[in-house]
Amino acid sequence: MNVSALLTLGMAVLLAGAHLLAGKLRFLKGIPRNAWLSFAGGVSVAYVFVHILPELKESQEAIAEADTAAWLGFLEHHAYLMALLGLTLFYGLERAALMDRPGGRRSNAATSAGTFWLHVISFTLYNAVIGYLLVHREDQSLHSLLFFTLALGFHFVVNDFGLREHHQHRYDRLGRWVLSAAVLAGWGVGQGVGINEAALALLFSFLAGGIVLNVLKEELPEERHSRFWAFALGCIVYAALLLLTA
Repeated sequence: MNVSALLTLGMAVLLAGAHLLAGKLRFLKGIPRNAWLSFAGGVSVAYVFVHILPELKESQEAIAEADTAAWLGFLEHHAYLMALLGLTLFYGLERAALMDRPGGRRSNAATSAGTFWLHVISFTLYNAVIGYLLVHREDQSLHSLLFFTLALGFHFVVNDFGLREHHQHRYDRLGRWVLSAAVLAGWGVGQGVGINEAALALLFSFLAGGIVLNVLKEELPEERHSRFWAFALGCIVYAALLLLTA
C-alpha cells in the first residue's frame, strides 16, 4: 500500500470514528444548541460555498465535454441539478422522520423501524460517497485532504446529533456502526474502482447539496435556539483558511 493510500485510509478511519465517538460528547447535548455544534455546521457550509461550489462551474464543463451517450447525457449541463437533488433528497428524509414522530422535534418518541432503515440506507450511501471521494478528489494535495477531512468530520458530528435525536437507541445500537463502516467501504471501493471526471463531478455536486441541507435543518428550527455567532464564526474561520491556502 502506497503512502497516498495510507493517508486516505487514516482519514477514512478518523471520519468513521466521528460517528462512533460523537455520542460520547455529552456536552453537545441540550437546549439551547451547543455552540460547538453551530460552529461545526458553519465549517461544513463554508467548505461547500468556498471550495465545492466554485468548482461546480468546472464540473459542468467536465460533464458537457464527456461522452454522454447514455444516462450522463441527461445531466449534460446540470452539475447544479445534482446539488439540488442532494438537497431535496435529504429534505425529504428529514420530513419523513419528523412526520413519524408525533409532536415533531419536541417529541421524545423515536421513529419507527421503517423510517430508521430509510435513513440508515440513505446515509450509508452518502457516507460511502464521502469515503470514495477521499480517494478520488480533483486536488490530490495533502492540504486538500486535510481540509476535506476536517470539514466532513465536523459535518458527521452534526449529522450524528440529528440522527440520534430521531432514532435514539436504534441509532446507538446499530445505525452509527453501519454509517461508520460505510465510510471505510467507500474508501475500499475507491481503491479498486475509478470513474471518469464527469461522474466524479456529479458526486461532488450531490455531496454539496446534501451538506447544505443537513447542516441547515439542524440550525434553522426555532426550538433549537441555535448560536448564530458560533455558526458565523465557523463560516468565517474556515472560509479564511480555505482562501489563504488556495
